[in-house]
Amino acid sequence: MGVFPELSLEASKLLLSASLTCAAVFLFLTFFPFAQKGREPPARKMAQPPKVQGHAESLGAGKAIAVLTSGGDAQGMNAAVRAVVRVGIYLGAKVYFVHEGYQGLVDGGDNIKEATWESVSMMLQLGGTVIGSARCQDFRTREGRLQAARNLVKRGITNLCVIGGDGSLTGADTFRAEWSSLLAELVKTGGITPEEAKKSNYLNIVGMVGSIDNDFCGTDMTIGTDSALHRIMEIVDAITTTAQSHQRTFVLEVMGRHCGYLALITALACGADWVFIPESPPEDDWEDHLCRRLTERRVGGSRLNIIIVAEGAIDKQGKLITSDDIKNLVVKRLGYDTRVTILGHVQRGGTPSAFDRILGSRMGVEAVMALLEGTPDTPACVVSLSGNQAVRLPLMECVQVTKDVTTAMKEKRFDDALKLRGQSFQNNWNVYKLLAHIRPPSTKSGYTLAVLNVGAPAAGMNAAVRSTVRIGLIHGHRMLAVHDGFEGLAFGMVEEISWERVGGWTALGGSKLGTKRTLPKKYFEEISANISSFGIHGLIIIGGFEAFIGSLELMEGRTKYEELCIPLCIIPATVSNNVPGSDFSIGADTALNTITTTCDRIKQSAAGTKRRVFIIETMGGYCGYLATLAGLAGGADAAYIFEERFSIRDLQINVEHLTEKMKTTVKRGLVLRNERCSENYTTDFIYNLYSEEGKGIFDCRKNVLGHMQQGGTPTPFDRNFGTKMGAKAVAWITGKIKECSRHGRIFANTADSACLLGMRKRSLVFQPINELKEQTDFEHRIPKEQWWLKLRPILKILAKYSIELDTSEKAHLEHIAHKRISLESNI
Repeated sequence: MGVFPELSLEASKLLLSASLTCAAVFLFLTFFPFAQKGREPPARKMAQPPKVQGHAESLGAGKAIAVLTSGGDAQGMNAAVRAVVRVGIYLGAKVYFVHEGYQGLVDGGDNIKEATWESVSMMLQLGGTVIGSARCQDFRTREGRLQAARNLVKRGITNLCVIGGDGSLTGADTFRAEWSSLLAELVKTGGITPEEAKKSNYLNIVGMVGSIDNDFCGTDMTIGTDSALHRIMEIVDAITTTAQSHQRTFVLEVMGRHCGYLALITALACGADWVFIPESPPEDDWEDHLCRRLTERRVGGSRLNIIIVAEGAIDKQGKLITSDDIKNLVVKRLGYDTRVTILGHVQRGGTPSAFDRILGSRMGVEAVMALLEGTPDTPACVVSLSGNQAVRLPLMECVQVTKDVTTAMKEKRFDDALKLRGQSFQNNWNVYKLLAHIRPPSTKSGYTLAVLNVGAPAAGMNAAVRSTVRIGLIHGHRMLAVHDGFEGLAFGMVEEISWERVGGWTALGGSKLGTKRTLPKKYFEEISANISSFGIHGLIIIGGFEAFIGSLELMEGRTKYEELCIPLCIIPATVSNNVPGSDFSIGADTALNTITTTCDRIKQSAAGTKRRVFIIETMGGYCGYLATLAGLAGGADAAYIFEERFSIRDLQINVEHLTEKMKTTVKRGLVLRNERCSENYTTDFIYNLYSEEGKGIFDCRKNVLGHMQQGGTPTPFDRNFGTKMGAKAVAWITGKIKECSRHGRIFANTADSACLLGMRKRSLVFQPINELKEQTDFEHRIPKEQWWLKLRPILKILAKYSIELDTSEKAHLEHIAHKRISLESNI
């Protein structure tokens, strides 16, 4: 039974029924209003001429902000620094770099330099922190903090933005609490004048969490975590190929001294045989269970074993479990050829992912707003991510809950530690246990589920299929795979699929089942016959807009064909992210990272040749999601999309903006265009216009990215998202089949028997597809309301356009939901 022998089938079902909340990827904005003239759906708006909002641009007048990075570096820190600098300058404030973290704050001099707009150019795609980080003992002393305070006061800096972990943020809070006494002592000793002290009578502190471990309570994701997962998965995928060749067992150690997030998500994303995390140590006889599990895998036909270990993994007694301990155990007991790979600091390196760039940019904007709106009575806060919303939380509340987790582990209250990590962490852990340690029961349910892919291929589809098949088998169902979508269902291209058959599918791009855009309406008779002949009781359809339309057609067919009266569930999977009812679709994150990587290379080329502007066309149909998000992640100057109309005047403004940009030290440009943003303003038209108007100032190149956006290895997010969506869908459809079962027959003809599983803000929810019809622009194959459109102005601000900054939906200070469990209640 594996490491969790106490988990029965019923227990596994209870685990699965827990609400599977995903860390919603935080998404953003683009630049301008644009779209096709003369064909205006309700949600489209005409681009407005750039305006200057007096209040916004005076918000920072006379104020100064210092930004520093402290503690361990994390990919995405540079995106946060860039956003702080540019938004601060945009709002009229002076912004200073503090080099080398708190050490630079103490040492002063050239370590504290005023930043300019151009000084953060080409910073977005760089890993680590350009302004340096250092662990500073001097700042721990009052003498060091006195010197730091003097350095800030002499420059008129009363706002400090700290990007780091809980230790760095705790130091900042201590600094703020002592500020008045530090100034009084400096005046007394002649370090500063009374007038200087009066001008700097209070210090505002705002923190952003930069940590690859994702170990800070109060935020869904910390800056750097997603990029670290990218590095880890690249290595796991590479190791898998060599392990298969030699039938080896690999033990991979990842970072996470006090937090098992990286290890857990890696295990989910690669389908590891075992994972060790500090929050949930294995049972006392774990050695026997581990060896049994590895043997089962080999007997089942697997040529390799993968074991993931967090560096802080411990047993129930608190004793460290090392990678070498595990290797020695496997070699001694099983005789398997076993190797250890310790990833180390490679996890901190490399280019930041699209998610971390967007997260850092969004957090940087919110941090500046929080600083400039702060008063002497405002507590130090940390800017946090909750779903796709920016929130402000009291800094020390978050730090305290983070410390409570470590305390719980030290006191061996491991259940409490898991709860304190939050619901999302618990859900990930529960899904992993189901997939890795529960085996299909000998008693069958008597139900048959079919899974199929519909529409264009999207990375992560295979992870969703694997999860669907295995969770279905755990429920005791017979699982069928349908090849080539609705067409395959019509032509009988259906076969039973086993547990072993989907092994290793999480890392594969595209669609192993095959997928087509064919809709089912013309095949109702054949589809009905095959549903009957194969005894199918429920359909799980993984795909894009065609999956949504096809499911609506199946519902219409219920009136004539009784065989179609079975429950069905849609899991959105498309690079376009245009399926109504869900903020995100499987595959969109992988496509976004592909575009962002390409933009990085193109910008590098442009920087080398100077005075060059690239026009890049992205996929998405009429949906501008990819162009918008890639624009923010790639540092674009403009992004044209269908949802917001644009005119020749807007194109002219963009050309004039790039002309001015060529006069600075940043002599390059990047413009993105959604493939169907306009019938008339095509990629060729925009390229020719820019080429003509920029003649003698800059030259142009164009690049149509095409189907490369649909390919590639799925990102960790898409693997994890697909896995959790598949698990959730099977749990729902199992309940719905039982609900619709009458005298041994399934008859489902109600609206809620055909649902789409989508992510809304921070929850996975099932929505009847008939209700989603009202929310859909069928002509242009997009939802009528798209949440990311509200965020588009930030890209334009970061590209140095003078526009109106809407602060009506700014984040407000909230309190972290304390999940403290007292020792008494534990006893």
